[in-house]
Amino acid sequence: MLLLLCAMACRSSSDSPGVRPRQLRDVPARRLAFNFQADIQPPANLAAEDLKTIIPAIQQSFDQRHPDYALVRTIVSPDNQRALALYNTTDEPSQTFRIDLYSADGNFLRDVTPPELAVVFQDSVAWSADSSFIAFVGRRSTQAEPSPTPIETFTPAVPSASPDLPVPVPTVAPAFAPLAIFSTEQIYLCNRDGYDLKPLTTRDGLIYFALSWAPDTHALVALACRESEWQAREREFKTPAGRPRLISLDGEERLLDDQLAEAPPVWSPDSSKVATAFGATIGIYDAASKAPTQARIELRERLLSASATFDEKSAPGKSKPADSPSKAGATPAPATAAALPVSFNPIARLEWPAPDKLYVETAYISVRSELIKTFSRWHLLILSPQAAVLK
Repeated sequence: MLLLLCAMACRSSSDSPGVRPRQLRDVPARRLAFNFQADIQPPANLAAEDLKTIIPAIQQSFDQRHPDYALVRTIVSPDNQRALALYNTTDEPSQTFRIDLYSADGNFLRDVTPPELAVVFQDSVAWSADSSFIAFVGRRSTQAEPSPTPIETFTPAVPSASPDLPVPVPTVAPAFAPLAIFSTEQIYLCNRDGYDLKPLTTRDGLIYFALSWAPDTHALVALACRESEWQAREREFKTPAGRPRLISLDGEERLLDDQLAEAPPVWSPDSSKVATAFGATIGIYDAASKAPTQARIELRERLLSASATFDEKSAPGKSKPADSPSKAGATPAPATAAALPVSFNPIARLEWPAPDKLYVETAYISVRSELIKTFSRWHLLILSPQAAVLK
């Protein structure tokens, strides 16, 4: 009997469950494996990058309130109850905006931004997924004004013979609480009613952009770079690049990487991880972990091979690149820019619609008078736990 009990105890110990994760969010970023699929169809329900919708009811109300201003875009909250109106003023540069808050049916609620705060980057004005918060990027306006003071309007004299008539009260411009404003682009946050406006970041000298809300609203992710870095890429007609940073709702900030990322960061749908791209490399970071890890997925060789196949199918019979070996066993010459496949381009965009599916868009992007994107192709990474995690 004693031997039988000992044998059962040993078997129970050896057969005990290990660290096999129940779901992908439990797998650290550095323990992810992937399968690469080249040149697939774009993900379903892909949001257009240049979508600029305007709600007709808000346009009508806006034209009555601001006949001299131009309404640029309306952004509806996820619960379809409210909407933000982005508009240009006559005394500001065309690339800066102000924000008003409306109900979804077109009723004006309040001004969100004071005159001295200029909103920039339309794609970085975003509602949280639960419609509780509004985040955007802003900096000091070039036409900065002092805090608004009451504006008196003409009040007609009331005859002394009619003392019971109501006396008109002078109108007052929108009042804003004191707000810290910086010379470079910072992230600002307010609640769904447009109140409690405050800066989330206060690093004057850094430019924040490409912000995105976590699906569970626990934090934001954004890119940030120095002014000199922004200007250098602007002179080269390149899109901005910045270091990814995780920002909590109380303003705490975690630098995810020291390298400049070129693709806007995206969240996994379970809010556990963040991904961005550096040329032909993808970086994945744990966002909801006490001991965060990170991973690099190098795709250059896979993308080069896929691009060569893509070019061959697009132009059958075309001669091979000059550096291709002429016979079996020959050592290939070092790759040069001229020898690269025509369709080979860096990663420009990521989409993460499911925990195990990360879509990758490669494209050539140039910024002249406007953003130009060509040679767009989509690829897919199927993510899974590494074999070591499953043992």
